[in-house]
Amino acid sequence: MVSIESSREQWGSKIGFILAAAGGAIGLGNIWKFPYVMGQNGGAAFIAVYLLCVLIIGLPILIAEVLLGRTAQRNPVGTFKALTKNKMWRAVGGMGVVAGFVILSFYGVVAGWSFGYIIEAIKGSFFDYATPSAAGEHFNELTQNVYWITGLLGLFMGLTMMIVYFGINKGIERGSKIMMPVLFVLLLIMMFKGLSMEGAEKGLEFLFIPNWSKLTGLSVLEALGHAFFTLSLGMGAMMTYGSYMSKKDNVITASAQIVALDTLIALVAGVAILTAIFSTGQNPAEGPGLIFHTLPIVFTKMTGGYIFSIIFFILLSLAALTSSISLLEVVTSYFVDEKGMQRHKAVLLFGTVAFLCGVPSALSFNILSDTKIFGLNFFDMANFLASNIFLPLGGLFISIFVAYVWGFDKALIELKKGAEEIFEKRFWEIKFWKIVIKYFCPVLIFLVLLHSIGVLTMIINLFQ
Repeated sequence: MVSIESSREQWGSKIGFILAAAGGAIGLGNIWKFPYVMGQNGGAAFIAVYLLCVLIIGLPILIAEVLLGRTAQRNPVGTFKALTKNKMWRAVGGMGVVAGFVILSFYGVVAGWSFGYIIEAIKGSFFDYATPSAAGEHFNELTQNVYWITGLLGLFMGLTMMIVYFGINKGIERGSKIMMPVLFVLLLIMMFKGLSMEGAEKGLEFLFIPNWSKLTGLSVLEALGHAFFTLSLGMGAMMTYGSYMSKKDNVITASAQIVALDTLIALVAGVAILTAIFSTGQNPAEGPGLIFHTLPIVFTKMTGGYIFSIIFFILLSLAALTSSISLLEVVTSYFVDEKGMQRHKAVLLFGTVAFLCGVPSALSFNILSDTKIFGLNFFDMANFLASNIFLPLGGLFISIFVAYVWGFDKALIELKKGAEEIFEKRFWEIKFWKIVIKYFCPVLIFLVLLHSIGVLTMIINLFQ
């Protein structure tokens, strides 16, 4: 009988895994969300706290999640099934699969906007508007068009399915090796353009000279939450990608490289966008509308804005695509491993189902805008369930499982494989990982969960 380890497809190279995993982490959160969250929370002071949170919570949980996947060589459900007899933990893995599926359904809607805005940029539509409010009205007109928003959702899901369809080596790894370097080059072009604009120094001051008076308790919680979410933790994506690693690969250094690349991309995106924002006198605290309302106006005010607008939305679309393939792979991996489905059938079937589930989210901006569930439309409900509940719960259970159920004795045996030098010469790193996984991560992620569902925010407001 052929073992799972010998029959399971694996990454063709270490760089292939790093780029694919970093691509799974790098998405709309880095280029769309990070700049506006940073803009709303005071810039440099927020960045300092964010980087600390990435070190304390992001990297340790990423190591744990990748390690679990590599150890079991299975999808999230199969991983917990292989590592414990307690069936409750299979539900935790199942929650990761469901979270990935739900996120993919509404993520595709926002990703579709970025694809649509490539066309708007080519058409030169941004030059018809003089203010962010006018650009916002144009955005609202587009999203109220049923055919525009669902058609772009379908296009995006089709591209995602095409890449995952060809498997780990010929699909995801090959695609990541092309898309990630292109994404990084385009982002560097945007950053150098922002730095070359008159008044860019105001943006750099905002980004790198802390004003601690602007940092609030809610800002710290926001940084903590974003450090967790930006690495795509708790949804099974990193566990699934880890399951295609060789036992000879170093989980610790690979995870550190993924975190470094993800953080670098976020910071470069922040420099690119906020230098341009400040140079043109726009508001960095615009919020979620920063990309689709404010940036179009920025492009009209910069030299070569037409070309740079096209480059930017291609960049945004690539970032969305590298993340979406990791989400679809979570679902695909589950049905291939646990249900014995052929990859091609699983991708086509569940990619189509994800598209159909995404349609109500797309229609939340037009014909279903008045349909509410607990006061939320379909898009907001899917976003709330996945981002505010499933993901923090997934991360919380991963830290508890490694520290208290699987146990460090077994975990360290697996972690040492491929990382012998770290165990021999830099044992303090292992000690740090054990401490934060056992004590800090459960507490901090629980705070993220309370903040995400609004409980902690309400408590803090009572004392202000």
